[in-house]
Amino acid sequence: MFVAMIVLFILGYIAIALEHPIKINKAATALLLGSLTWVLYILGLPEILGRGLNEGWNALISSNPAAGRHEMIEYVGHHEVFHYLSETATIIFFLLGAMTIVEIIDQHQGFKIITDKIKTTRFTSLIWIISVLTFFMSAVLDNLTTTIVMVALLRKLVSEKEQKWLIAGLIILAANAGGAWSPIGDVTTIMLWIGGQVSTLSIILKVFLPSLVSMMVPLLIITVFYPRVEIHRPKAGLEEEQHQVSRRMQTGILILGIGALLFVPVFKTLTHLPPYMGMLFGLGVLWVVTEIIHRGKHHANHRRLTVANIISRIDVPTVLFFLGILMAVASLSSAGHLTILSQWLDKEVGDIYIINLIIGVLSSIVDNVPLVAGAMGMYDITTPEMIQAAANPAYLQNFVQDGLFWEFLAYCAGTGGSILIIGSAAGVAAMGIEKIDFIWYLKKISWLAIIGYLSGAAVYWLQAQLL
Repeated sequence: MFVAMIVLFILGYIAIALEHPIKINKAATALLLGSLTWVLYILGLPEILGRGLNEGWNALISSNPAAGRHEMIEYVGHHEVFHYLSETATIIFFLLGAMTIVEIIDQHQGFKIITDKIKTTRFTSLIWIISVLTFFMSAVLDNLTTTIVMVALLRKLVSEKEQKWLIAGLIILAANAGGAWSPIGDVTTIMLWIGGQVSTLSIILKVFLPSLVSMMVPLLIITVFYPRVEIHRPKAGLEEEQHQVSRRMQTGILILGIGALLFVPVFKTLTHLPPYMGMLFGLGVLWVVTEIIHRGKHHANHRRLTVANIISRIDVPTVLFFLGILMAVASLSSAGHLTILSQWLDKEVGDIYIINLIIGVLSSIVDNVPLVAGAMGMYDITTPEMIQAAANPAYLQNFVQDGLFWEFLAYCAGTGGSILIIGSAAGVAAMGIEKIDFIWYLKKISWLAIIGYLSGAAVYWLQAQLL
């Protein structure tokens, strides 16, 4: 069953990639994949847990050597499933909150204030404006929230599907690059920051330039080789024309909505609660304010602007896709597949630069969170293996706080997910909102992502040699 889990994951991944040819929604495939991998796990419990790759079970069996299949079922079916489901739920609630806030702003025509300021009709000028905005916003918010906001803006700026998809692809690259150099810009950098592997100032100084290069190289390629074309804005829909919102309300909701998103990292710093709590808090505030604004107004226009009505517009299949794919990856993490992978990298590769480059590429296939978590556990300098490595102080220096390994890991895990559209939260969000085809992204964006990824990595290596 251990091998069958991998086979099933690969088949499910192929079905997701071929969503349009086989005409089966990726959310349906992901939900099946997320369920069936855990079913195979349960069916193969003695074999899988007997491999000794699950640290929690190893601790349990050491204190209770007589534990049998019943205890295995209890452990996996309750402890492991609920553990990983709780981690997945934090992302789901964060995503739901962010999508709802963005939809509230959109329905109140708040983004019109920003789009009215962008006057350019040149495609190449627009991609630079959008990408630079995304890059810096992602560092302050996070790559997922920024992608949702920028794709919402994009829908107001570009009507032609090919152009819109191409810019959405560049938004994914910019969002992931922007998140890599900020301690609060990506889940993996947050993990490394909280874990003490990196400090705020150091990761900004060391990873900013490589991240910037990884975004700019694809932009330069598009600027040079893409045809000089004009963009056409979508015409205002009949609903938008009929239901005009006052400029004052547009401005107020835009400021309040963006403020709610920006407050999330502040909320986390002040309360030490997970980011999704801050997102739900912001949504709650925005919801109360809009209820007060539209209270007593019975016109159809104002009913349309209530949050209870706006929530019905949220793209639920995208949320369910997240749930399915993250739970599928969680099963591989719990069963030990990712542990084997990280151990193989350490034993067979050895070089810290190549290991991180491979982790970056792998993060476009499986979730980068368990990959980074595995690396954090493997290269913890307090473990016996790493203490033994202290005989080589120069090698050990790579793994202390702000060591080369951790900073380069932040870059690779953050930007490598851009190589495939389902390799990052930003990519999955853009895919769901704009219905971008996996194969189209593979043909049009993946090669740009690889070039940008390797260019930034080269800059980091040169920077490390010179400093």
